[in-house]
Amino acid sequence: MAAEISTSGYKDYVAGLLAGVAAVATGHPFDTVKVKLQKHNTEAHMIHYRSGLHCTTRILKTEGIKGLYRGATSSFIGMAVEGSLFFGIYSQTKLYLQGGVQSGEPRLQVIIPSAAFSGAINSFVLVPTELIKCRMQIQGTDSLVPTSSRYNSPLDCVLKTVKTEGVKGIFRGGCTTLLRESVGNAVFFSVYENVRYHMHSNIKAASSSYSNLVDIGIGIVTGGLGGVAFWLTVLPLDVAKTLIQTNPDKTCPRNPFWVLRSVYQRAGLKGCYMGLGPTISRAFPANAATIVAWELALKMLGVKHD
Repeated sequence: MAAEISTSGYKDYVAGLLAGVAAVATGHPFDTVKVKLQKHNTEAHMIHYRSGLHCTTRILKTEGIKGLYRGATSSFIGMAVEGSLFFGIYSQTKLYLQGGVQSGEPRLQVIIPSAAFSGAINSFVLVPTELIKCRMQIQGTDSLVPTSSRYNSPLDCVLKTVKTEGVKGIFRGGCTTLLRESVGNAVFFSVYENVRYHMHSNIKAASSSYSNLVDIGIGIVTGGLGGVAFWLTVLPLDVAKTLIQTNPDKTCPRNPFWVLRSVYQRAGLKGCYMGLGPTISRAFPANAATIVAWELALKMLGVKHD
């Protein structure tokens, strides 16, 4: 079994890396709007946006396209590593729990622990990259961050964070990220694997002449639905994470449930789901691109994905 698991191991990680890059290229602009909404529309004394479209228009008007990709450098690096680890660990853990045998029919007792474990491990990579990304994203349009406190680049952000908060500062929001990734990815893969299995069972056999197109179509639907399910489940935790990571007070509360209680008192349930529009708008195309890139990479590398 160990030999079988290790044979395709590195290929799972390579495919995951390509999937991570595809996710950032497709979804980062939506993520920038989401982070700005979460920061501005849930805290007092900030300029509020009427909607995700209003926020997007403001960014394009004052900063151009590059404003939507603010903080993308750390995202590309982080998501390349994160995607590689995430899909690699998930695939290998699932194979291990199945006894080293590929299983066609999805089993939740295998999928959920594999996805949750992969998400938890990945959170250690995500925390510093997302902290840098979020701090870069809240600058720019309508930002009330003093000019003297702004960052010139992701590296400048890292150096200033370490200088003022110590090394542990770049891991602020770690528990919240771990919780979000464990729960969210268990939901994502449960939806993805089950919908994929049933779509392949009902569509693939009747469309053998267009096998590659069918595979891409199924990847788009399953990845998109999985992404939407992920964010509908954990968006409140993401709101808490954004606020924890972008709070200038280094002694701010780190308990996500305490933060969400404060948000609820200020902005109601709507505040806990702030950024829902751009998040869902991003979730489908970004996760569809991620899954299609992953599945195509696996196919090119000769890895069977049941």
